[in-house]
Amino acid sequence: MPTPGTYQTVTVQLKQPNGYLLVFESGETIFMPFDESTRDLTTDEEVKIYIFQDSEGRDTATMHTPTIELNKIELLEVKAVTDHGAFMDWGISKDLFVPFAEQSNRMMEGRKNLIYLYIDRKSERLTGTTKIERYLTESPLTVKEKDQVDLIIWNKSDLGRNVIINQQHEGLIYQDDIFQNIRYGEKHTGYIKQIRPDNKIDVTLRPFGYKKVEPNADFIYDLLQKSDGYLNLHDKSDPNEIRARLEMSKKTFKKALGKLYKNEMIRIEDDGIYLRNQSN
Repeated sequence: MPTPGTYQTVTVQLKQPNGYLLVFESGETIFMPFDESTRDLTTDEEVKIYIFQDSEGRDTATMHTPTIELNKIELLEVKAVTDHGAFMDWGISKDLFVPFAEQSNRMMEGRKNLIYLYIDRKSERLTGTTKIERYLTESPLTVKEKDQVDLIIWNKSDLGRNVIINQQHEGLIYQDDIFQNIRYGEKHTGYIKQIRPDNKIDVTLRPFGYKKVEPNADFIYDLLQKSDGYLNLHDKSDPNEIRARLEMSKKTFKKALGKLYKNEMIRIEDDGIYLRNQSN
């Protein structure tokens, strides 16, 4: 039988009183109740399904789309907490169970937590855990410096914010590299800034080199257009003010100004920045 927690393509073999009997290419079959189908199906039709387990632990098919797959990490909401653990809403009929032993901190109804989906060896059932760190690896690394990567914002540290890289590695965004509001569980595009000798990874949310200047220059130009062609910031402005208003460092700000000035799009005066044809 194909693995629970994964998507598979099957063929409708038979319509039964309570649902459909589906057959895999290998010849194995799986049952899908009518309420797990998103439409009426016909015999010999091919459909894409997700495999989960019903309350009896039987492999069952659904055409509904879950919010997490096997060996992946996603932000899920706690639907209920019982004496045995927490049950998460993951977009399908049967809630995902997270035992107390798999909770880094006690979970609370209505709160959202990052969850890793795995198959428990004892019960052989799909199970969730917040103890994500044991499923992240430092070796082998699948990234290199300056790679563009997918990030999930994780927990805070004394140095900045820990992140999950490509669902595989742990990384760190230093506080000095954070120029925008980022929240636990959010997904962002990031870039590998440095890989240290111990395979620890430093990450930034900003593209490198020339690509870094271009979007920031565009952002400032758009802001000027929306502000009647004037912005009361310049290359001698206080770095904290620049960061608070534009969510970028002074160094990045000055590079962006340089790009706009070189392209003759702005004038830089003592009182601020003007669009090229704007009078002060």
